[in-house]
Amino acid sequence: MVEPRTRRATDQRHEALVTLIRAGVDEVETLAERVGVSASTVRRDLTRLQREGRIARTYGGALVREVFHERSFSESSRLAAGQKASIAVAAARLVPDEGSVFIDAGTTCLALARTLVDRGPMTVVTRGLEAALLLARAPDIRVIIVGGQVQPLSHGVTGALAAVALQRLAFDVAFLGADTVDPDKGLGEPTVEETHVKELVAARSAEVVLLADASKFLPSSPPAWTRIEPSWSVLTDRAVPDDVVAAFARSGIRVTRAG
Repeated sequence: MVEPRTRRATDQRHEALVTLIRAGVDEVETLAERVGVSASTVRRDLTRLQREGRIARTYGGALVREVFHERSFSESSRLAAGQKASIAVAAARLVPDEGSVFIDAGTTCLALARTLVDRGPMTVVTRGLEAALLLARAPDIRVIIVGGQVQPLSHGVTGALAAVALQRLAFDVAFLGADTVDPDKGLGEPTVEETHVKELVAARSAEVVLLADASKFLPSSPPAWTRIEPSWSVLTDRAVPDDVVAAFARSGIRVTRAG
């Protein structure tokens, strides 16, 4: 049985390999040197990534397939845990005392929920099952979970019932998640229903903060997108490059790197 720590290290190495390949580093020996493992380990990693459809092998190297891959909640929870925790700590500073807060589904938003357990009194509305269960046990926090259809991978709620509930609520600040983030396309999700819920939340919020670790800024092509408005802000980690931050700034969107 693979130990959780070993599995996390392997997942993080795979993400690092995909990032390097996207940047044009494609030779096995160079990849091995960059991630600090043997060439034979990298070859096994590349074989697995090819089997998962994330890359295509070439002679002596690899290239990335630009195919969207939605991770399960458990898979996402093993990736970039430290970065997500740093983002969550920074996000918690934006929560007003006794405020009304929306927390999206996803592992970064769940990390934020963990930091709010002792921060009541406040009202938290969420579409994430894990965040609702966690905060329901917290003292002085009133938890409202919107109704609707549960997405099987993200465990987020969407649909007409969620829309009806959100139209009756308002928020001091909304924290949104994303499967991918692009300075031109905006916020990407696996379904139109999920982007629609985010748009409804944003329209009911005095402040909107998008929480996304650096891996979410890699090129990807999910089926559904929504625009990131200039009034929103993006909270990420220090691994996001300066040129990406500048691209958002040109659209009037402030990006803060936590950590």
